[in-house]
Amino acid sequence: MIGHELGGRYQVIERIGGGGMALVYRAHDILLNRNVAIKVLRNQFVHDEEFIRRFRREAQSAASLSHPNVVSIYDVGQEDEIHYIVMEYIEGKNLNEIIKERAPLQVDESVRIASQICDALDHAHQNQIIHRDIKPHNILIGRNGRVKVTDFGIARAVTSTTITQTGSVVGSVHYFSPEHAKGVSTGEKSDLYSLGIVLYQMLTGSLPFLGESPISVALKHLQEEFEEPRLLNPLIPQSVENVILRSMRKNPEERYQSAKQMLQDLETCLLPERRSEAKVLFNDEEDEDRTRVIPAIKPIQRSNGNRNHRHDRMDNDEDDDDDPVPVKKGKKQWTKPALWIGLTLVLLLAMASLVWYVKSQLVVPEVSVPYVVGKQLEQAKTELEDLGLEVADPILYDYSPNFEENVVMKQSREKDAKVKKGASLILTVNTAKPLTKMPNVTNYTFDEAVKALMAKGVPQDQIKNAPLFDENMEEGKVIKSDPAFDSEFDPETISITLYVSKGEESVTMPDLIGQTESEAKATLEANKLVLGDVKEESSFTVEEGKVMKTWAYEKGTPVPPGTAITIYLSTGYPPEALNYTFNVPVAPAQDGKKSKIRIEFVDARNNGEKQDWGTRTIGKSQVLSVNLVLAPNKDGSVIVTRDGVLLDTYVIPYIDAKNGTVQEPEPPTVPTPKPTQTPIEPTPTPEPTIEPEILPPSSDNEGSTNTGSVNQTGFLTNNSVNNESTTNSNNIISNKNDDKHNNKKNDKSKDKSDN
Repeated sequence: MIGHELGGRYQVIERIGGGGMALVYRAHDILLNRNVAIKVLRNQFVHDEEFIRRFRREAQSAASLSHPNVVSIYDVGQEDEIHYIVMEYIEGKNLNEIIKERAPLQVDESVRIASQICDALDHAHQNQIIHRDIKPHNILIGRNGRVKVTDFGIARAVTSTTITQTGSVVGSVHYFSPEHAKGVSTGEKSDLYSLGIVLYQMLTGSLPFLGESPISVALKHLQEEFEEPRLLNPLIPQSVENVILRSMRKNPEERYQSAKQMLQDLETCLLPERRSEAKVLFNDEEDEDRTRVIPAIKPIQRSNGNRNHRHDRMDNDEDDDDDPVPVKKGKKQWTKPALWIGLTLVLLLAMASLVWYVKSQLVVPEVSVPYVVGKQLEQAKTELEDLGLEVADPILYDYSPNFEENVVMKQSREKDAKVKKGASLILTVNTAKPLTKMPNVTNYTFDEAVKALMAKGVPQDQIKNAPLFDENMEEGKVIKSDPAFDSEFDPETISITLYVSKGEESVTMPDLIGQTESEAKATLEANKLVLGDVKEESSFTVEEGKVMKTWAYEKGTPVPPGTAITIYLSTGYPPEALNYTFNVPVAPAQDGKKSKIRIEFVDARNNGEKQDWGTRTIGKSQVLSVNLVLAPNKDGSVIVTRDGVLLDTYVIPYIDAKNGTVQEPEPPTVPTPKPTQTPIEPTPTPEPTIEPEILPPSSDNEGSTNTGSVNQTGFLTNNSVNNESTTNSNNIISNKNDDKHNNKKNDKSKDKSDN
């Protein structure tokens, strides 16, 4: 996405955040020349109609709000399969980052932030919008301290009746309200509960409910009481704690009735007269949602039947109502002996029974205890029962690596011990090896994860590092593990793989300069990149139809795979460019001898750098043509060197070349040496003179008057023209000591020549 231009006006610059549903980028609005934030739906959801509806609902919900504490929505659109929302860009941090850096925050700062959030919620509620995901991650704090509420991704109108999505609760579990966790309809008071948790976290630096899983945290919202904030931070005034206690009541009826009511409480809770107010109390016994301990119900003892009970009572009544029967005196005398005789018979019978029992015990046959260790429990039971022995209840269970599961590994009586039939044996049976649960090492560094696993008994050599690209996880942190979190495993035999993030995947930007469009496209595809826009620009240096530059990455820089690269193709020279041929006359240093001529040039094609035209070896005067490309702000120049000595530099202005007024250099004069050289006496003058340099005569110069001066190399230079003329090219007098005397002498020579 980086470097992509959305909607023809939003140039994506960098990624600044993301969540489970969308990624957020910073972009530049080319039309209005301002920075914006663009939320883009993740690729895996572009074909999920439910996510697309939720994504659009966010734009609709936020766009219906206009408040200084709500992030403004500028635009919404779709380009191919990219769904995006353009919103206000806030320079600053989110509240979650601030809490991590500085928690607990100052009381007045926390109350100020909570007040602005509450003001935004009051505005949303008045417009029939419930946010349903208030948490520090969705609260932006600008550099000016302004609080902005964002991310209405799961917001719903007040008339909505559920917060479930395909059977799962939508939202952030640590900030759930109890009714939110139940999956029932949520209202304005759910947002106030979440705001109370945010205020709690700002003031204490911790969350009120934590757990090993989202379900356990949700249950704590429903059933458990949180630790009061003043116990964690005694600097919190009682009035501020009362705001938290009231907003976080499990019963929605006991919370603030509206965001406006809570806002009024926040705005006054730091007044001096309120700081030491009494702690707010609630009648928890009337809370139907509160967790209670219910005593066990004992079963009622029931009689065998009313009929029997009644019969017993009747028998008792009859016994009670019987009148004593008068006994004759004779019978009374026999009563006592009969009683004693009866008792004696009973005693004899009991003794006989005892003797029989003892005898029966003494003659019980003995059996040898079998050895059942190493046998399956069911097999051991069968073997013991066949011998008339019993297995004591309960059976003991333990683990030993020396036995298989459900195998007897110990018995209470030794092998071949003699016992009576019916005796019982205590058996100890081996259980399955106790397994260890995989800890959650996500977001750990590899070394931290290894230490956590070694503490569980996993050998270090059984832990593997598997690097993996992941744009959502910081580089060097564990993304996931195999086996997964909470899975059971045997530390001695398990092989654990930790997938460690390598950060966002990137490839190296290839060099496309000088390639055709088709070649550039093939090169990009070979490097997992995509050809984006193709634009054209004129160029003095790159051939027409070839790539002259790329955007937004240059060669050698890291690029995320799949990034679209814009290329610029050369259209050749611009219309104002001018092709001009400059003719350079050259000659050897002396007639009949060869000289090496080197020509360099500067024009619009080489950005001020000298280019080598070439080197020629000449033996006579000739003209060399140098082709130049000129532009309005790029003049040309030609540098001539002979035998390693700089002769001259010719400047060719663009305007002169265009108008045809470039001054062409005159052909050079080549001195010809005489076979025998005789000195020529100088013209006598009254003043002292310097012996003039005698040059060989030239047939081209004799009898003519030069308009330029000939230097020692025989080249005619345009930048050294003298106003004085001489009568003969062989009599060139240069007097550097006295210019005035030289001028007078030249005047006399001129008069003589004219006569």
